[in-house]
Amino acid sequence: MSATKLPTLPIADVEKHNSEKSCYVTVGVNVYDVTSFLEDHLGRKEFILDYAGKDIKDILTDETSHEHSEAAYEILEENHIGYMATPAIQEVMVEHDKPDDIVPLLPNGAGKEAMATNGAAREDLGEHEVLESTGLSGPEDLNKETDAKADHEKHKFLDLDKPLLMQLWRSGFSKSFYLEQVVPMIWLPCVAYGTIRASEGLNPVPLLLHWLFGLCVWTLIEYGMHRGLFHVDKYLPDNRVGITTHFLLHGIHHYLPMDRYRLVMPPALFLVLVPPFHKLAHTIFYWDWYAATAAFCGGVFGYVCYDETHYFLHHKNLPAYYRQLKKYHLQHHYADFENGFGVTSRFWDVIFGTELGDRPPPKRTKAT
Repeated sequence: MSATKLPTLPIADVEKHNSEKSCYVTVGVNVYDVTSFLEDHLGRKEFILDYAGKDIKDILTDETSHEHSEAAYEILEENHIGYMATPAIQEVMVEHDKPDDIVPLLPNGAGKEAMATNGAAREDLGEHEVLESTGLSGPEDLNKETDAKADHEKHKFLDLDKPLLMQLWRSGFSKSFYLEQVVPMIWLPCVAYGTIRASEGLNPVPLLLHWLFGLCVWTLIEYGMHRGLFHVDKYLPDNRVGITTHFLLHGIHHYLPMDRYRLVMPPALFLVLVPPFHKLAHTIFYWDWYAATAAFCGGVFGYVCYDETHYFLHHKNLPAYYRQLKKYHLQHHYADFENGFGVTSRFWDVIFGTELGDRPPPKRTKAT
């Protein structure tokens, strides 16, 4: 059922659904029927029933109580049954000349303008202050499904229902406009084979040390490519060749950050990068082919770790260390893409002064 067909429910009716037989919860104006989920809740159904008929926005975001995963929000979306006019929205309705601009929810353009000055009503609708640099308010915005038609009408950038490459090539976008918008099965056998070959000329300890050296060098390459190649925004040629190349390399990932099919580096692209990496290893260890091969294999393994880590940071629930890394990387997407270039770790960000703080840096903001 599309969002425009969902009913607007009275507050009193929502509050009555506060039992195991019928359990509603709300987040702002959105009403969810979670009755069928009670038995499946990992924290026991009693925790949900404590909030039956009530708003759960605060408890969802309370990390000290329980950090909810992306799956929790997906379950809510699957059980979205309607909307509810909160007291803040009702207050705007009373003052507005045409209440039918606002209810049934969601409000039309005139209704949104009427609520523009009421921060509580705007927040209940899910409209928050956003960072001007990205147009996003937080990492949760990265998980919202993109409405292709609405996105194209709003940004006048690319029609996601049509092939992207030729649209960009023929678009005539300026650099300034463009910048505002924007696998182990193959490589592990190669790493294993190369390591075995390197072991023919190295004892276990030197083999391990050279292999780890290559792994460490990869982390610097990872940082350098992300910062110096993927984010060379200020030096990007202002023509369609430069813009299209940048879009294919990395721009599409920032434009569609949660698209799992445009996240991992294609094997064909990494094949292009293999020769210079191989040459680099054999230049550093020019006197010993086996040492160079061990270092190269460690570096390729580092690349595999990078690709896998990057994918999991965007799409999976992770252990504590990686949850912090995920928070850090998503902050790079939604808050400050000019810093925070480390993906597998923030080590080189610390060294080169591009580390993101615990909170997004202050930016000028605007309302959505």
